Amino acid sequence: MNAPPPNADGLRSRSAPPADGSTGGLWGGRFTSSPDAAFKAFNDSLPFDARLIAEDVEGSKAWAGAIASVGVITAEERDRLRDALDDILARALADTHALRTSGHEDVHAYVEHELVQRLGPLGKKLHTGRSRNDQVATDFRLWTRRAVDDVQRDLADLARALIDLADRHAATPFPGFTHLQLAQPVTLGHWALAYLEMLERDRERLQDARRRVNRCPLGSGALAGAAYPIDRDALAAELGFDGPTRNSLDAVSDRDFVLDVLAALATLAVHLSRLAEDLIVQCSTAFATVRMSDAVSTGSSLMPQKKNPDALELVRGKVGRIAAAHQAMLITLKALPLAYNKDMQEDKEGLFDAVDQTALCLKVAVTVVRTLEVDETRSRELAQAGYTNATDLADYLVAKGVPFREAHDIVGAAVNHAVQRDLPLEALPLDELQRFSDAIDRDVADWLALEAVLDKRNALGGAAPARVREAAAAARTRWADTNHP
Repeated sequence: MNAPPPNADGLRSRSAPPADGSTGGLWGGRFTSSPDAAFKAFNDSLPFDARLIAEDVEGSKAWAGAIASVGVITAEERDRLRDALDDILARALADTHALRTSGHEDVHAYVEHELVQRLGPLGKKLHTGRSRNDQVATDFRLWTRRAVDDVQRDLADLARALIDLADRHAATPFPGFTHLQLAQPVTLGHWALAYLEMLERDRERLQDARRRVNRCPLGSGALAGAAYPIDRDALAAELGFDGPTRNSLDAVSDRDFVLDVLAALATLAVHLSRLAEDLIVQCSTAFATVRMSDAVSTGSSLMPQKKNPDALELVRGKVGRIAAAHQAMLITLKALPLAYNKDMQEDKEGLFDAVDQTALCLKVAVTVVRTLEVDETRSRELAQAGYTNATDLADYLVAKGVPFREAHDIVGAAVNHAVQRDLPLEALPLDELQRFSDAIDRDVADWLALEAVLDKRNALGGAAPARVREAAAAARTRWADTNHP
């Protein structure tokens, strides 16, 4: 019996794994005995890289066209390969369990086996000039590009939910904190737009990462480049890439794009965790400025009065998992020599999971924000508690000609007096305020009123309701295009 011809990696291909599922179908010719069963389970990636089936078929169809263009196969053979690939994909998507448990080493071996089953020797021609190294790098970039686009759509949904919240509550007083101590009043709309700014930066990071994802490694071979005059520019364009990679060694061993996306997702997860923590605090009994919808809350098996913000606590908890994926990838890549190493098989599960968890967090956060109930009375009460208008009294004195540092000391003493009287600053009688400075007059009341305090924050980026409405309108324009996040 004649042995099959060597493939582009110099290995003799088998069209399918043996009946006992022992030896890999793409590289068995060099070996005279089967791998240990435990090693096979350790080595095989199909249980998770089956997720790349659509991308593997997409890349393979493009490769069929590329080798047809240089005469390796005919146009008729190209079309037969493409039709068979479409059928493989349709059947695999219809029964993903059968795909994942088919016993092949990886998704590439599965697709090649299925091609040979349908087309015989023609199925073996497709891998001409191609390595699994540039194949998987291409598949993974195609998948990652789509994943980034999907995350950005979910991100845009949350952004629009925050903009709607800001619009509805542009003038609703809300407590502002530093050190988790009451500091100055803001509005709930201003608070919502602060988180929108974080999401804006997340969007920029994802867009930047996507730009580096979008280079095509196909045609790089195992490490030295294809031995056929493939038009890699045309191949890249067909697959929607911005262009081909420039160096074959780097192309098959580069996973910086995974690091970039994981870093962006980790930062996004941190922002979602901060949003979750803020709302957990605000819906607590001590603050009670907002209430969580029943749709995103749970109760207690013992305490019937409890309503727990579990959705937000889970969002807060996911950051560890997502950030860990980035750290794991950094450590995996550390000190790897060129070119491809099997360590890189560890690139997928972390990114798959990070994308999945980020998508879940974003979807839950959208529901939380859209169903959030605001207690405007309590929010107003807390916004003006804790002498949050003290800075405005100092500004009042400055307007009367008192140097700011002197005004700061005067107001500090007035606050101490108000604390002893258990009164807010604005409730102190005028004669008591005048003990601390003769610059204080009857018009001080206009400065210390909550609405006046908010309206004065009218500089660009400030908390004045007019500025919040203006910022929300501008943000709505920036996030208007749902098709291009």
